[in-house]
Amino acid sequence: MTTKNASAGLALHLPGTPEYDAARAGFDLTAIPTPELAVTATGETDVIAAVRYAADRDLPIAVRATGHGPVAGADGGMLIDTRTMNTVRIAAARHGACTAVLGAGTTWTRVLARSAPLGLAPLCGSAPDVGAVSYSLGGGLGPLGRRHGWAADHIRRLRMITADGRALEVTADTEPDLFWAVRGGGGNFGVVTELEVGLVRVEQLYGGGLYLPGECAPELLAAFGRATADAPDELTLSVAFLTLPDLDVVPAPVRGRFVAHLRVAFLGDPHTAEALLAPLRAVAEPVLDTVAPLTIEEIGTIHNDPVRPQPVSCGSAILPAWSDAAIAVLLDEIGATTPHMLELRHLGGALAGPATVPNAVGHRDARYSVFTSAYPGPAFASAAEQQTELYRRLQPWSGGRSLYNFTARPDNTPVDARGAFDAPILDRLRQVKKAWDPADLFHFTVRIP
Repeated sequence: MTTKNASAGLALHLPGTPEYDAARAGFDLTAIPTPELAVTATGETDVIAAVRYAADRDLPIAVRATGHGPVAGADGGMLIDTRTMNTVRIAAARHGACTAVLGAGTTWTRVLARSAPLGLAPLCGSAPDVGAVSYSLGGGLGPLGRRHGWAADHIRRLRMITADGRALEVTADTEPDLFWAVRGGGGNFGVVTELEVGLVRVEQLYGGGLYLPGECAPELLAAFGRATADAPDELTLSVAFLTLPDLDVVPAPVRGRFVAHLRVAFLGDPHTAEALLAPLRAVAEPVLDTVAPLTIEEIGTIHNDPVRPQPVSCGSAILPAWSDAAIAVLLDEIGATTPHMLELRHLGGALAGPATVPNAVGHRDARYSVFTSAYPGPAFASAAEQQTELYRRLQPWSGGRSLYNFTARPDNTPVDARGAFDAPILDRLRQVKKAWDPADLFHFTVRIP
């Protein structure tokens, strides 16, 4: 049932009620939380009341918008569902720049709908249906990143409810240590109810997917390494190896096939882009080619990530540089019968540069990111084991490190942030955590130990 706590003015949803199930529903069907109670927050007042109620009873707090992140489901405590707090406002900032002011549960799709008619875009990810706030707090890696940096670099201001139930306006001037930590350190410090982010102007976007026969993996990865060695910052490339399902929703040319999906995003003239892509196109005749001029609202079609809820078993690692030996490990993993997708994403460019206002984003110097995600179905369990073995074999190059937003174990057991940051950043994050959340109220995250 749903009960009303008179002193808090709060509706508390208990297990077994439709409201409870609606609040905890999310994209990852293997990480559906099982809290003691849930709260559907419609505004900042609800969040303040919920945090105070939980803190008074020593209930740890999980915060969810879309439930898209690879974090194991929360057991016990309180869940605050923010997805109805989905407002978007475009504002003119100082010096003529434009920003977007986002509610806690806003997705990038909603932001794009407001900013695109103005020729502007946020630093969204490859899947625009992801929650904008949690994505940005964890760093935020997207198809425009090599040109414009991390989403966290573009956070101008935020409102946060801290562990003691206070509402704070957090900027570099008001709370510099907290502002530094939240931008890259995720949801470890409180509940962000509003975020103001800078927008970038997008004159031209040329992109999409080249679907090549998966059997060309050795030649394609060799060409990928050469292409990314000196690629301009305007070009972002990744390649995913996967066997697409034999379903009507999949385009006929690739239905049921093992393919290499080369994802392309280029900010500039299509002819320039094609000159850069020519060595990759020469590897094999595409089975399907969707590379074309795009509107910024079509950015999600580049990676074409799944949008329907499904079980998720994923893992990730960073590579500090191109290594033929590490690539050989990936090639051992790739095949038509592999029960998971494997992606290699090019980083660098503006992602490697310092933020204008320093923040806690980890591993800015990484040059590639490896990501795997299992296919739903009978082989799902074995995919977790195979992914775990892959990351063990990548250890000599990755050092067990990964980007914060991609930090996850394939078996969906809880993770902490030790692999997401180098020691100096992690030590500083621990100090900020002690200052702002000494009781570790917010630990249903990629946790700062």
